[in-house]
Amino acid sequence: MPIQSVNDFVVRFANVNGSGSASANELFARAVLRMGVPVAPRNIFPSNIQGLPTWYEVRISQAGYLGARGGTDLMVAMNPQTWDKDVAGIEPGGYLLYDSTKPMPKSKFRDDITVIGVPLTAICNREYTDPRQRQLFKNIIYVGALSALLDMDVGEIEKLIAEQYKGKERLFDANKHALHLGRDWVMMNMEHPIGLRLQRANAVGDRIFIEGNSAAALGAVYGGATVCAWYPITPSSSLAEAFTRHCNRLRVDTASKQNKFAIVQAEDELASIGIVIGAGWNGARAFTATSGPGISLMQEFLGLAYFAEIPAVVFDVQRAGPSTGMPTRTQQTDIISCAYASHGDTKHVLLFPEDPAETFEFGAIAFDLADRLQTPVFVMMDLDIGMNHRLCRPLAWDDSRKYDRGKVMTAAALEAGKDFGRYLDVDGDGIPYRTYPGTHSTKGSFFTRGTSRDRYARYTEEGPAYADNMQRLLRKFETAKDLVPRPIQANSEKPTKYGVIYFGSTSPAMDEAIQVLEANGQHLDRLRVRAFPFHSSVMSFIAEHDFIFVVEQNRDAQLRSLIVNECGIDPVRLVPILHYDGTPITARFIARAIGEHLDALKVTPLRKVVS
Repeated sequence: MPIQSVNDFVVRFANVNGSGSASANELFARAVLRMGVPVAPRNIFPSNIQGLPTWYEVRISQAGYLGARGGTDLMVAMNPQTWDKDVAGIEPGGYLLYDSTKPMPKSKFRDDITVIGVPLTAICNREYTDPRQRQLFKNIIYVGALSALLDMDVGEIEKLIAEQYKGKERLFDANKHALHLGRDWVMMNMEHPIGLRLQRANAVGDRIFIEGNSAAALGAVYGGATVCAWYPITPSSSLAEAFTRHCNRLRVDTASKQNKFAIVQAEDELASIGIVIGAGWNGARAFTATSGPGISLMQEFLGLAYFAEIPAVVFDVQRAGPSTGMPTRTQQTDIISCAYASHGDTKHVLLFPEDPAETFEFGAIAFDLADRLQTPVFVMMDLDIGMNHRLCRPLAWDDSRKYDRGKVMTAAALEAGKDFGRYLDVDGDGIPYRTYPGTHSTKGSFFTRGTSRDRYARYTEEGPAYADNMQRLLRKFETAKDLVPRPIQANSEKPTKYGVIYFGSTSPAMDEAIQVLEANGQHLDRLRVRAFPFHSSVMSFIAEHDFIFVVEQNRDAQLRSLIVNECGIDPVRLVPILHYDGTPITARFIARAIGEHLDALKVTPLRKVVS
């Protein structure tokens, strides 16, 4: 039977990269949102410029599920290259919309789906003579067809087109005409709407629709960042570009019209992190945005910042590796490389935001932490968060909030004769005082080096002095445990001896998977880790349960390894649930994988044999 559903289904567009389809597909997603129905779009695109397959998936869920679900209810198949795979991915009872200008053999369809043919190419050829217009308007025409098939409010689509082409009436009229070409053809030639329908709702509330990279960049602005040094790399480039836009709007002096920021596109990743460290040493708040390959190149400089204790912030928008890997696919693969970046004994602070709202908050917090701890801080995003639009709570900022600049020795304190040792721990928290360059004409100076030194920054390779310094750095890392964002725990309604730990972009899929598992009578307590070093509550959560599932998007169970290494946990008690094909993890995958493990853990007692 054809699927019947209102405001709860998945639409997937299969296109060719470079065909101009992305803007039309986003237009569809935004129109659904304007009808008051939550959406979660995901753009799945190749790393070449043009010609390879690309997909755009729109999860429509009035219940508010924002994670990838898995499966497709309506496939808009516009790419012959991927036809067989796209048709195979449709749910039984689902729908297939395709260009029926040329006949297709029956063998190319499935008996358990509803096939909807619209002669898109024929309509374009009749209306347009320019080849580029035919290509571009074909995308708008199928959006018009969808508006009729799904019973959408076409007025919302028209409003969005008007906003996009404000002041360009000719382009607005042309796109509106193409929209109605598709809509009118369906209304005159087909039964409509289909079993999948959209109805106006009020389920969006006050949430906003924003990309994670843009939110993170805005967090950097509010967090006081004035210096950005970066080298283009997918999927982080749009973060630096967004920071530029935000600074041009918010960080230009109104009187002098001078920029109150510095943005440098460096010659490579090594130069970019070097600039950030130099700016941090001088007292500026500085950051770079990069991905896995950039992290690999920055290792030695990151070790310098750790050992010389210089604040720096790194936004790592993770992608699939190793090497070039899959540059436009999402993963959580840089956990270990960032946690222990550089050679020797190093440990770095990592923050794990779950959505754009937290990328904004953590993007700002990162600069306070970097100054407070005098060390590099990593904001561990990924492509699924960074490059996709997501509904999230409104970004909030307290205007009375003051930046935490940490322990900075002032000229007055130096003049009063306060003892200053750049690497002297006077409070027992492992964090020394520092001075900004030029603080005092004769006091407070020190030599910054990457080699071993004593508490007063004097060069030495004496073993005890080196060990003393390394032990102090470890105390500082312990101090960080109570400064970073704490984990968020949610317990099952029924007592259970099983728990699950997860982080980052896995969160929305996990929320849905938990409900699926509970519906099957399988209950879990859950803990969302938001930072490394791990707060003591992580160890407590593990101790309270017999087995813990650790869900992550990489092959080698990197978060699990970090927990085992840092918390001394028996690895047998931590069951890895791993997803690493480059697509966002789905609620179906999590529920199935955990459900199978829980079923296997059930032990049926032997019944007494009656003689």
